[in-house]
Amino acid sequence: MAAWTWRFEKADGTEVQPAVEPDEFTTQGDAESWIGEEWKALLEGGADQVRLFEDSSEIYGPMSLHANEA
Repeated sequence: MAAWTWRFEKADGTEVQPAVEPDEFTTQGDAESWIGEEWKALLEGGADQVRLFEDSSEIYGPMSLHANEA
């Protein structure tokens, strides 16, 4: 079964630890719903952007967490 995970980054692409620890998601929809609920806390915690992965394959990103850039 595929695992959907987020990578949390600064604006320059450097990986950072998330302020809110994510679950391991079994569907893309679950992962996207979670980021929709937690993006403000992640941004306040130091992440500027995220990338979504299915197992080791990048699905999309970087996606800014800054609302004015969305």
